[in-house]
This record gives sequence, C-alpha cells and structure tokens, in this order.
Amino acid sequence: MANIKSQIKRNKQNERRRLRNKAVRSELRTRTKSAEAAVGTDAFDASSRLAISKLDKAAATGVIHKNAAARKKSRLMKRLARLAG
Repeated sequence: MANIKSQIKRNKQNERRRLRNKAVRSELRTRTKSAEAAVGTDAFDASSRLAISKLDKAAATGVIHKNAAARKKSRLMKRLARLAG
C-alpha cells in the first residue's frame, strides 16, 4: 500500500475507473448479443442502433479505442447482415 497521499488518491481513482470501464465493456457485449438475437423481429432496428450508439459512446469516453469501436461496429453489421440473410 502506498504511503504517499497523492498515490493513495490515485489508487482510489484508478479503482473507480476500472469498475466503470468494466461495466461499460460488459454492457457492450450485452448490447451486441441482444442485437444479434433481435434479427428478424420488430426490435431489430432499435437494438442494432443502440449497440452502435453504445460502441460510439465507449470510444468517445476512452473506454475502448476509436479504431476498436469502428472494427467492432463493422463486424457487428456484417454479422447482422449475414444473419438477416
């Protein structure tokens, strides 16, 4: 454990950010899966838009890299198009 006051604060901040990032990444996976599950239903359009939106927001806040978000969006859209047939 750190003795320096600023390092103790930094550790607390890092832990809070780690937990927030973990939650965001988990939600990204959930939204992606729900978009794939909604193929062929009425909720398909809304769920795919929500997944794309969450990816963009995660990239904007720095949880994932912007190129990683672009890659995930591209792969998601390709999968959805293939599933929709």
